[in-house]
Amino acid sequence: MKNDYHDIYFMRHALELAKKAAAIGEVPVGCIIVANNNIIATEFNRRETDRDPTSHAELLALRSAAGKRPSWRLDGCDLYVTLEPCLMCAGAMIQARVRRLIFGAADPKGGMAGTVMNAFELPANHKVQVTGFVLAEECGRLLKEFFLERR
Repeated sequence: MKNDYHDIYFMRHALELAKKAAAIGEVPVGCIIVANNNIIATEFNRRETDRDPTSHAELLALRSAAGKRPSWRLDGCDLYVTLEPCLMCAGAMIQARVRRLIFGAADPKGGMAGTVMNAFELPANHKVQVTGFVLAEECGRLLKEFFLERR
């Protein structure tokens, strides 16, 4: 399946954020939220920095984007993240009414967009459209290099 130009463009921005996370010792995951082709939130993992298990890039970006809108609902917003979301982040995306999730690398241990399980297929009031594996090789390589350096 051919990736959409916009998806590649925005995923490259998320990858740059993931590199910033790696530079400060965080697991390199970057996330952006887009509304009307404009980036409205940019975040990367900060669990170590914040000493907070919920400081995943996706949750931080959702909070930031919701604070810039008239409502917490992110209708019409697309979320780009370099790693397939975990259950916590998938649930938050559904609750936030994100229109679309676009992720890079699969997460074989906790991926909830189809790799381990698909939380987006569970019965819910809102359905998030999922597009996976955009720039998957680049996103995966960044994660592999990060963990190899720590071993």
